[in-house]
Amino acid sequence: MSAVKLNKSEIKDKVYACWIGKNIGGTIGGPYENAHDFLDIKGFSTEPGDPLPNDDLDLQLMWLIALEKEGPFNFDSRTLAEYWALGIDPNWNEYGTGKANLFDGIMPPLSGELNNDYWKNSNGAWIRSEIWACLTPGYPQIARQYAYADAVVDHGLNEGTYAELFTTTMQSLAFFNNDIEEIIKESLKVIPQDSRLAKSINFVIEEFHKGTPYRQVRDMLIELNSDMGWFQAPSNVGFVIIGLLYGEKDFKKSLIYTVNCADDADCTAGTVGATLGILLGTKGIPEDWVTYIGDDIKTICINAHYRRIVPKTCQELTERVISMIPFVLKSKGLELEWTDGENEFQPLKKFRDFTANISKRSKWTFDLPHVPHAYAYGEYSSKPQLKEGEQIKISLKVTNLGVRSSNFKVTVLLPDGWSADYEKSFHIATFGDLASNKWEATITAGKTESINHVVVICDASVQAQPIIADFVIKG
Repeated sequence: MSAVKLNKSEIKDKVYACWIGKNIGGTIGGPYENAHDFLDIKGFSTEPGDPLPNDDLDLQLMWLIALEKEGPFNFDSRTLAEYWALGIDPNWNEYGTGKANLFDGIMPPLSGELNNDYWKNSNGAWIRSEIWACLTPGYPQIARQYAYADAVVDHGLNEGTYAELFTTTMQSLAFFNNDIEEIIKESLKVIPQDSRLAKSINFVIEEFHKGTPYRQVRDMLIELNSDMGWFQAPSNVGFVIIGLLYGEKDFKKSLIYTVNCADDADCTAGTVGATLGILLGTKGIPEDWVTYIGDDIKTICINAHYRRIVPKTCQELTERVISMIPFVLKSKGLELEWTDGENEFQPLKKFRDFTANISKRSKWTFDLPHVPHAYAYGEYSSKPQLKEGEQIKISLKVTNLGVRSSNFKVTVLLPDGWSADYEKSFHIATFGDLASNKWEATITAGKTESINHVVVICDASVQAQPIIADFVIKG
């Protein structure tokens, strides 16, 4: 097998610049978070050597710990859900809604959908995308799979998740392509073209080429998305694109323009700073700003247990990320050889990019625990909440990733007094459309509790482990 060759000093420099840029942007923008009026900042308004704590970075420190402890091979949304529950204290907005759903047994992506109508399209996911890009330099397909697992926990299959798929793609590409507009346009291809996010990004690009002043574009963008309100992904990612295009690779100019757009200013500036850090490396960040911010990382939302073991500096964070890159690439069948010479890439083989059809999935779905040689998710026909006598349809979509056809025998375990109408078996082959099948059941509720479990067990004829799906239904 030919190895992927990456220049270690080059990658390390860009990863370090990413975290320094993130700290700078978050600190410059932090005092103006939630400002609605256009601003006119000149630079830092905080004390030198004192970076502001920022949840945008905090959560990425937790994801690194999760990856170090659990390994990358079967890393998924359920893994991250557990680390959300165990290590993240705040319950702000979508953070709190997502965790409340997780504690009820509602798994991602449904955990990011249920009772989350306003915040599922907001900024909490795309602001934490750098970790996945830095672990997969030049391989945005892999970065997106991790970003999906991250975003859906508290944003479901919505604009907030599309935004993280976009930003992590952009940042992974930035390691080896310094054409900002080309990176933006390439990243646009991975999100639904009819999404509000795509329309907002395209709008900024179009106005940039018309020569429209950036302040005017900012105001037009707010009007374009006025029905969504503040703190939402389409407008704020649009502000990121304003900073990247109008800033013309000038680090200071780019961040100042971004913060001047206001709204979620620490998030937008943090993402611009991190993206330019990857794109330009440490040489692209002005030395006086690097000196001003320092190397420390301050945390705000990681609990005391995990705070002991998170990286305390950007340098330590960089070293730990670099040490994980070979394992992340290995989990996708790629061998990594660090080199002092030219970068060389190898194609991904038998890679299934399940984020490609994300917009075609129902919002009432949840991912199942990993089972070797199969990919499966559960789906409800509507909001999973029933009163006695009411019905709901549930289904399993199973795709065979192995080399053998399989017959599945199905058993459904129900609460007392509940009933189910369903087929007792189904089949999946090993190729084409026949490699996937959908099993369905109609559930009728008896007496309900606050939380009710309908457990579906699918015993495969060629696998030791059954596929088990816990359909949680609220009373």
